Amino acid sequence: MNPFEQKPKKSLMEMVPNWKQLAVKPYDKLEADPYTKARIILMNGIEVEAVMFGHNFNRHCENKDLRRDLALCRRMEQEQQKRINWMSPSNESTLELTIGYEQLAVDLTAWLAMHEPDEYAKSCMDFALLEDFDHLYRYADQLKFDEDIPAHKLVRDTIEITPGRPTIAHHRHPFDSVRMPRNSKTGDIRTTLGALILTAGEQQTMNFYMNLGNTVPEGPGRDLYQEIGMVEEQHVTHYGSLIDPSMSWLEMLLWHEYQECYLYYSFYETEVDARVKKMWEMHFEQECMHLAMACDLLQKYEGTEWQQIIPAGEFPELLDFHPTKDYVRQVLAEQVTLTAQDEEFVDIDDVPSDFRFFAWNDTVNGRVQDVPSHEAVRQLIERDGEDYRSEDAESPIPELRSRKKDDTKLARVQGYGKKAHEVEKQAKEEREAVLA
Repeated sequence: MNPFEQKPKKSLMEMVPNWKQLAVKPYDKLEADPYTKARIILMNGIEVEAVMFGHNFNRHCENKDLRRDLALCRRMEQEQQKRINWMSPSNESTLELTIGYEQLAVDLTAWLAMHEPDEYAKSCMDFALLEDFDHLYRYADQLKFDEDIPAHKLVRDTIEITPGRPTIAHHRHPFDSVRMPRNSKTGDIRTTLGALILTAGEQQTMNFYMNLGNTVPEGPGRDLYQEIGMVEEQHVTHYGSLIDPSMSWLEMLLWHEYQECYLYYSFYETEVDARVKKMWEMHFEQECMHLAMACDLLQKYEGTEWQQIIPAGEFPELLDFHPTKDYVRQVLAEQVTLTAQDEEFVDIDDVPSDFRFFAWNDTVNGRVQDVPSHEAVRQLIERDGEDYRSEDAESPIPELRSRKKDDTKLARVQGYGKKAHEVEKQAKEEREAVLA
């Protein structure tokens, strides 16, 4: 599929919906496929990003004719966003919807990482993957405590719910959230698409938590949204840094529209709900028109053809959501003790003892017992005698196997974790050698 070759079947005015057409029937929260929910959450975020990008472009543009074209395109993006976001039913609680947000973050990041040809971009995905994976676990425990709903019924066992890199260790100095940008003109198309998709997805999660977290009743759950919402801010910086800053505004507009075409077509091809599938098809047709507009504007105002920006045109492998349990387990086993140092990722034991991470983490967290992500699990353990999790097998990380004690040192305290186990193993082998 090459969206640049698609000819719109309708005129632009025929694609403008009236209020009745815009008002959609929400999905059934008990019947909807978890990946249908994931697609809806992601495309809501993609359209929010498209709208906000358009507004920022407008504020930095002096040409009135171009601003009018941007306003027209942006209005249609808003209509798409409203239709998608209103698919979420009113009887779905904030916590229930949050489980969908975090499943999306995990399975989307894992899928993109598995298909990412740029090793540095892949390492960025793997790093944040383990943090979103832990967020899913924390929110699932809070859901169990507040509403007595086991999250595995919402995700239908398509993903494991178990600790990742503990959230208490995610709070790093802002200097260490900035990454190295990738070149959109010399890099693989999948790398640019991945950076754009994940930036929009994490931005939507950040917005969701900071706008709806205060609707949760006062207590650990409300505080949990504050804490994880701050981590999502780090993730937006983390992924946003990968986007090529040398692109012009119109080149970026072209990429935004191409990305939307790619995702809508991917989801049209893989959607299992016939009604939602029809919506993806309609939005794909609209986005093909937006892409054609972006091509015309790029050529008109910068004298650049779209082939100079996206040479191939044909979509790479379509995004297809499915369980990524084995991949997540592998990354967890290999990278749980990593932290960030400048633009790189290193083991917590390999940074200097006076590295800025420690002062920042201690300042933000204060007393360990007061950290919301820790309290969300501890309160359930105190009430039920164990945490909530849904595992296919025990964790590959020994420190994360206990269901009666939440680990707060892994990836945060030096001399604890992977290297400590290596020392212990070596000492054991030496003792056995002496006895032999």
